[in-house]
Amino acid sequence: MGRVRVDLNISLDGYASTTDQTPEDPIGQDWNRLVAAYLGTRTMQERVFGQTGKGTDGIDERYAAAYFEGVGAEIMGAGKFGLHLHPDDLDWQGWWGPNPPFHCPVFVLTHEERPTLEMEGGTTFHFVQTSIEETLKRAQEAADGRDVRIGGGPRTVRSFLAAGLVDSLHVAIVPILLGRGKNLWTDLRELERDYTVASEVAESGTVHVTFSR
Repeated sequence: MGRVRVDLNISLDGYASTTDQTPEDPIGQDWNRLVAAYLGTRTMQERVFGQTGKGTDGIDERYAAAYFEGVGAEIMGAGKFGLHLHPDDLDWQGWWGPNPPFHCPVFVLTHEERPTLEMEGGTTFHFVQTSIEETLKRAQEAADGRDVRIGGGPRTVRSFLAAGLVDSLHVAIVPILLGRGKNLWTDLRELERDYTVASEVAESGTVHVTFSR
């Protein structure tokens, strides 16, 4: 069976979400700052934006490439899919266009029932109302021996970490201060005791910290 893993960008003060969104700017400038180095890599430019041959190399690129390697299924919270902004819109298909970058089954944790959504490139969104343990079991079956990635947001990631279900955690600590949002580390005191921890600094100033069982 594959690993259960997390890859997440956070600020220096531990925030993995932002609060400056507006109806005119639903993503927000703080989010652009938080993911700028990651989205600027060669892998992300190609996988997310379709820009072949563009983007940066180096340490950030190595982690960006690893983000997609060996993943057979993904679990994400309703907020990452955007259901908080589109709760009654059955035509809403997420932020990623007709061909999302996941290319695997994705299980969206939500309190509302929605029909399964099949997209281009092998991505299928399943909207589930089960516990995180039951959802993980279903995702592992769909992954067929490959890894299951817990894709976010921070509240979803925290719930899997608190339950001891994560084998590998990678946080890219971006050198900015947000001061508000959802903090990844809330109620996870001494999490590091269960893992071997390593870190390295990328050319962008981002500190990549890995927690591995």
